[in-house]
Amino acid sequence: MPLIVAVLVLIGVLALAVLLLPISLVQRYRLGTRRRAARGWMITLNLTGVTLSTALFMFSAAVMSPWIPGAFTSSVAGLTVGCLAGLLGLALTQWEPVPGGLHYTPSRPLLLGLTLVIFARLIYGIWRSWHAWAAAADTSSWLAASGAQGSLAAGAVVLGYYVVFWMGVRRRLTRAQRVRRI
Repeated sequence: MPLIVAVLVLIGVLALAVLLLPISLVQRYRLGTRRRAARGWMITLNLTGVTLSTALFMFSAAVMSPWIPGAFTSSVAGLTVGCLAGLLGLALTQWEPVPGGLHYTPSRPLLLGLTLVIFARLIYGIWRSWHAWAAAADTSSWLAASGAQGSLAAGAVVLGYYVVFWMGVRRRLTRAQRVRRI
């Protein structure tokens, strides 16, 4: 009986997560596109966190390569695309030097595009995994057929974007602080 309850709770939590996914993505977009003050400690914290996440992500993709063909190469390709998107994001960001520091507003269309890529990949990944799981009896073939390498690539795009973006914000803030001292 406790096992049945645990399984039902797990299914309920997963269903709730899927139902709340669109709301969380909309909130992520709204918060990600608002005007912000560039604060050194916050930028350092974000850059450190996303750099560690990227390193762990790439390590995990390398470890998964024997079971998911193309996992590491898809992740490297996604990271490269994300880094290029980060450079584009820095170019499209509105920078506002103010007497007390620096404010910035990230590009709405670019962040909307990234959010939609992630949302579409999550929905497609769930659909493809379900169908691959139903068709495969072997776990390893199910994992390879689920399209996990595409999901890894999509995740790497986001990580690459934020690594480059936060590095650029750090550089802009440092430059703005140097100009104020002169």
